[in-house]
Amino acid sequence: MTLDFLRQRLPGNRNGKARTVLDWVDSGADSLLETLARTYFRQAGIQVQAQVYLERVGYVDLLLDGWLVVELDGRHHAEWKQVQKDHRRNNESALQGYTALRYYYADVVYRPQEMVQQVLAVLRRRHRQ
Repeated sequence: MTLDFLRQRLPGNRNGKARTVLDWVDSGADSLLETLARTYFRQAGIQVQAQVYLERVGYVDLLLDGWLVVELDGRHHAEWKQVQKDHRRNNESALQGYTALRYYYADVVYRPQEMVQQVLAVLRRRHRQ
C-alpha cells in the first residue's frame, strides 16, 4: 500500500485530518518504537532522520539535527554480546564527532516528555557553543 493510494481514497474536506496524518508516515523506521520516538521528536520541532548509515558504526536508529544519535533499545540489547557491540558503536560514533543517547521501551512509551526534554537539553547545549 502506498501513500498515494491512501491519499486517493481520502478526498474532500472531511478527510483533511486523515490526510494530515499521512504526512507523518515514514517508511524508514525499523520498529514501532522508532516510529513513536521519531514522531515525538518531530512534534518538538527537531529534525529527524531514520536509519542513517554511519561509516564504521552501521545504521543508527535516529539522527537528530545531523549530529545527535538516538538509539532505541529492546530486550535483546541486554545480552552481553549486544551490550559490547552497542558500546563499541557509541565509542566509534563519538570518535566521529557524534553524541549518542540510548532509550528503552519504557522511556518512549511511558516517559516520552522526559525523553524529549533530555534530547532538547543536549541539542540546546551544542547550539550555545
